[in-house]
Amino acid sequence: MGSNVRSFFVNHGQTTTAADQKLSKVGSPCHLMPSNNSKKRPSSFILLIAYCFPVSDAFVWHSSTHRRIAKNQVLLYPHPITRPSLEMTAKDIDGKSVAESIRSELASKLASLPADVTSRPGLAVMLVGSRKDSQTYVRMKQKACADCGMVSFLEEYPKGEDVTEEMLLAKIRDWNEDEAVHGILVQLPLPKHIHEERILSEVDPKKDVDGLHPANTAKLFSTATHAGAVKLNWKDFTSIPFHIPCTPQGCIELLDRINDGQGIEIEGKNAVVIGRSNLVGMPVAMLLLHRNATITIVHSRTKNIESIIQQADIVVAAVGRANMVQASWLKPGCVVIDVGINSVDAPDTKRGYKLVGDVNYAEAKEVCEWITPVPGGVGPMTIAMLLRNTWNSWRRATGQMEG
Repeated sequence: MGSNVRSFFVNHGQTTTAADQKLSKVGSPCHLMPSNNSKKRPSSFILLIAYCFPVSDAFVWHSSTHRRIAKNQVLLYPHPITRPSLEMTAKDIDGKSVAESIRSELASKLASLPADVTSRPGLAVMLVGSRKDSQTYVRMKQKACADCGMVSFLEEYPKGEDVTEEMLLAKIRDWNEDEAVHGILVQLPLPKHIHEERILSEVDPKKDVDGLHPANTAKLFSTATHAGAVKLNWKDFTSIPFHIPCTPQGCIELLDRINDGQGIEIEGKNAVVIGRSNLVGMPVAMLLLHRNATITIVHSRTKNIESIIQQADIVVAAVGRANMVQASWLKPGCVVIDVGINSVDAPDTKRGYKLVGDVNYAEAKEVCEWITPVPGGVGPMTIAMLLRNTWNSWRRATGQMEG
């Protein structure tokens, strides 16, 4: 039967073979015979059974890859192949569980230090103003430090409007010189009268566990492709000799730990980052590039954004627009990392609102293979990466890590 079995592309409802018969409706069977013009007639009658279906959800599925069918065409599958089911339910990427594992790993390392090592990683946090959300985040960070055996220091300025830049700069300089402090974090946002960049730039890059200092940013954006450059192992963040922003680092860590810790292959994949912020979009794009993915960054001025995202094996959404990315924008089987945290009205809930991501989670689950929920996906990873950056800073300061 081998030489007589062929794949046929046809217009909706019509074959292009000698059988040339109309199909009563999409999805109905059609019977195809080898062309009468064949030089050699088959020794026996061969019946090919095929099924037509709309292009909007038509994909040719191979064992390990797929390609999109051209618009206004359908694919006929010869018997015994039946129409493939394109429905799937994505697996959640449990950021909370992964973060807990990382924090547990750090706690175990600290607990197993030799008795003569009395120093412990120290994280200093600066909180300016009385924003309830910032206060909550700071308390979470302090608790996380205590839970894994680290030390935390807090400097609060409740009356943010009375604080001067010099007051903050002076405290940061003190922390820069304090050997008990290995990580410094300035809780953002700062009051409007404070020059944020000036404050962040005052932090010693070696203690900049948020990874926001210009010196650390410059190192992250160096691809080290020139002769003589030192190649870094981007598959092991604990070996990187400078600090990487926490949320972008957490995104990559999730990709490396899904599927029961096996992770997914990043190298060679098409990755689309939605958003170009200095906090997430640009850094996570660089981290993916360091792992040899092919990167596209889309933003508010990008044309045909949907068609670009449809080509992505990996999608990182970090734009801050509730449910912006629809299921129809996604390539079947892709992996989605949703960084967005947006509140939308939910009158039927006790709080009157609920948190959602930048991706329409309910719909996307039917298309992609893996997806981070919101909340419970990327969020918990940020503090876990902050702790790991503080641990790395302490290791370098105490001579236990080069760089």
